[in-house]
Amino acid sequence: MACSPRRSRVSLLLAVTMMLLAAFVTAAPTCAPGPDDEAGTSTTPATTPATTPSTTTVEDDGSYNGRAGLEDMEVIGTAWYPGWLSGTFPPSSISWSRYNMMTFAFAVTTEDPAVLDLLGQEEVLKTFVAEARKNDVKALLSIGGWTGSRFFSPHVATPESRATFAKAITDMAVQYELDGIDFDWEYPNLDGIGCNEKSPQDTANFLTFLQELKASPPGSRLMLTAAASIKPFMGEDAVITDASAFGEVFDVLAIMNYDIYGPWADTTGPNAPLRDSCSTNPATRLGSAESAVAAWTEAGFPAEKLLLGVAAYGRSFQVPLASAKSQEGSLNLFTAFDKTAKPFGEDDTADANYTNTCGVVEGPSGVWTFKGLIESGILGADGNPADGIDYTFDECSQTPFVYNQDTQVMITFDDARSFEAKGKFIDEQKLRGYAVWHVLGDSSDDLLLDSIHKGARIITEEVEVPADPEGEGEGEGCDVEVCEEEPTDGESDDDYYS
Repeated sequence: MACSPRRSRVSLLLAVTMMLLAAFVTAAPTCAPGPDDEAGTSTTPATTPATTPSTTTVEDDGSYNGRAGLEDMEVIGTAWYPGWLSGTFPPSSISWSRYNMMTFAFAVTTEDPAVLDLLGQEEVLKTFVAEARKNDVKALLSIGGWTGSRFFSPHVATPESRATFAKAITDMAVQYELDGIDFDWEYPNLDGIGCNEKSPQDTANFLTFLQELKASPPGSRLMLTAAASIKPFMGEDAVITDASAFGEVFDVLAIMNYDIYGPWADTTGPNAPLRDSCSTNPATRLGSAESAVAAWTEAGFPAEKLLLGVAAYGRSFQVPLASAKSQEGSLNLFTAFDKTAKPFGEDDTADANYTNTCGVVEGPSGVWTFKGLIESGILGADGNPADGIDYTFDECSQTPFVYNQDTQVMITFDDARSFEAKGKFIDEQKLRGYAVWHVLGDSSDDLLLDSIHKGARIITEEVEVPADPEGEGEGEGCDVEVCEEEPTDGESDDDYYS
């Protein structure tokens, strides 16, 4: 269908101005994809480094405004950057031209609401923000995560703790010149990793905290975002049915539509299904992008403030050959697997076990990034399965499965076809955009990003920048367009995730 491009502005005029100024001291950034560096696979840091959390108090002079230009961002392309993997993938390696927002993961909660712990990544965060500024990309910091959400509950429980926690957040935002804060509380009134403090009043207290934060002068100048489950937050004894008030305090909310199936599940299944209503077996309908968007919008959260969280990784299962394949030779997508045998992921080794923040021994992860699947030879450079690897694409979930008969390992993941389908879904549902966990997971030539942009009709292009002030040359800049049609008129929470 014919369509006319609409500028999804990432503050183009500001970008041009910044590049012209930068011409006095350095060359303008180009729109090149990141280098072909080895990327880690961990979704959370395996161990917590010994650190002395910063308690620095910073005076807010009101000079920064992270919300500037937000309304011009008609479509948002973002991802999380795991700071603990900076050794193999520094911030300079990010394909900055493909995004207009990027979130640094993580600052974790501590027992003291006045203290947030960056896990020894303070200098990496500074570099991350500097790179974001250079590329005219919004820089956010995520608080929490799977291993870092233990103390959200007491921090939002009382007026005193809320005020202290809010000051710690805004001080950090000012200190590191952040544009916004991403709240990744996993999860209100649920055990999460297994040792989170929790209360039946968590969700109500969280809302009060956010309202107070947003009403404060420093908080009012910050973008406030969230990463959330495929269902709205848990209330006192059930999922809340009215999330409209959260739609007033959050600028955007990313639905983490992944980890639907994994080693905790009863059978194999898609890690990040687009749809599950088409499944002929109701028992396999554990959730999907389709059901998640419906759940949040039916609860009153605006679709135009939703981002679809997409996974640049997959999960593996140890599946005997007899269970993996049908008599006809096709792969069984929902089948029994050996729960006692945890296959290695791309970076797991013989000593992959580690003790998590709750004191429980875990590992190996069994996680494979899309890039790791290519580099290991399971997929070819084009993202298609290598010779000797069994493959099927599930039309319902719109995700692929691969199986190695030699190792008897099945992996469910997202490929370029999956990302394009999710891009189309974002466009059809009129969502605000996408959020990738995580930025290191894509191939070196950005196959996944290109595909989701194609599906959502987002065009990343090079734009000509006027000659520098000395008239000695031209630079190249980056911009994003969206092609718009012409107007035509942890296991203890299974019940929550299912």
